[in-house]
Amino acid sequence: MATISRKTALAELHCHLGGAVTPSIMWGIAHAQGIKLPTKDYWEFRDMITVSNKRSRSFDGYLQLFHWTELIQSSPLAVERSVYEVVGGAYRKNNITTTELRFNPMKRNRGGEQDLDHIIAAAVRGMDRASLEYPVKPGLIFCLDRAFPFELNEILVEKAIVWHDRGVVGIDIAGPESSTFRVADYKRLFRRARQFGLGLTVHTGESGPIEEVARVVELLEPDRIGHGVKAAYDPRALEMLRERAIVLEICPTSNLNTGVVSSWEEFRWIFDQFRRNEVRFSINTDGPEMLKTYIRDELQTLGRLGILSTDDQRIAIDTALGASFVPNVTDVIPAVLEPARRAEVEREEA
Repeated sequence: MATISRKTALAELHCHLGGAVTPSIMWGIAHAQGIKLPTKDYWEFRDMITVSNKRSRSFDGYLQLFHWTELIQSSPLAVERSVYEVVGGAYRKNNITTTELRFNPMKRNRGGEQDLDHIIAAAVRGMDRASLEYPVKPGLIFCLDRAFPFELNEILVEKAIVWHDRGVVGIDIAGPESSTFRVADYKRLFRRARQFGLGLTVHTGESGPIEEVARVVELLEPDRIGHGVKAAYDPRALEMLRERAIVLEICPTSNLNTGVVSSWEEFRWIFDQFRRNEVRFSINTDGPEMLKTYIRDELQTLGRLGILSTDDQRIAIDTALGASFVPNVTDVIPAVLEPARRAEVEREEA
């Protein structure tokens, strides 16, 4: 089967900052900040923050990997370096020109010890540095947390609104199932975020009940769904996804590692369901360094196993580029453009 050319530009729509920085960089950041690690052996450290065959695969086990990565990234300097390295590295390794990085700023400010705006500003600086060096378009997505009280998540949404014109492009809801979390509570908050131009995505259809996908779509009206593989088992969810043209952010290796999907054969059936029901999807990594995979690895595996044809892969690539919350360069006309050129661009867009 033909493979996608490395010259083809890709978009990564579902990538967590805590799972995207190479272990060697994380090692250096930790020591530069004087963080006391549980081991002085680099190889043990690498195993500590990446998936390993030594550990059983589970959803909770995967989330525990973020304990150390979030701690190490908990300072403005660490966040700036991390974002810069991820955006630049994604371009160098996979020709990813559109990168959406998601993270929870409140999990990077040491419980309020660090100023939240300093953390956010550092992430923006990291994007700016990478954009100066490479032909890339990055954006940030703030992750609300199911385990957070509503008031903290509301603050995150307000911060996303304030920083929207500096590169924050959307909001997300992530984290394990929580008895205190109710999707309906966030309807007004998501509507407010949309009014200010933020893209909306939600982790669902992964570890929770199958029917949650339809409930999230109905109440929160997201533009995209993080993972969403369980929607394949719910005809109502499939119909809603198709009718509303909601794009799924599929992360195959991640779902296999967490046990959400049992095998590549199950994925074959899941993708068949999506195609038959005309549900749009993109292919992502979730966290390339933590999971030791890249988008091109995911696409090649899906192609090699005959799960996605080359045409299917190209459609998924185009879908990701089109569904990105990062504005196209033609969507924003810089104020510094001379009037004549500005008018020309406006005519071309019309």
